[in-house]
Amino acid sequence: MATKVLKCKIKREKGYLYYLDKKGNVSMAMMARGKKKGGSPKVVVKSGIVREKGYLYFIDKQGDVSMAQMARGKKKKKVAKKKVAKKKVAKKKVAKKKVAKKKVAKKKVAKKKSKKK
Repeated sequence: MATKVLKCKIKREKGYLYYLDKKGNVSMAMMARGKKKGGSPKVVVKSGIVREKGYLYFIDKQGDVSMAQMARGKKKKKVAKKKVAKKKVAKKKVAKKKVAKKKVAKKKVAKKKSKKK
């Protein structure tokens, strides 16, 4: 959550970007639109805020300067593995195939003709 650093009640104008500059002052600059370039920044409120490391400074909806802790360097949460239930495999009944017996063909013995001289 953000904490308010300075209450300044800035009323925003349409087409301008409001931010905290390097010196800690609230500045506004015209936003670039299409071919139209943005304007040079103008200081709205001289606040001289000193920034803390690890915090993001911004102008909130009420027009006050707020700060929020940046989300950096956090450890990632471990994703729990889902337990998968083992499926019961139904055993299939294997039908035994009848093996057809081959008939052995009887070989005919060829008689040799003897040559007569």
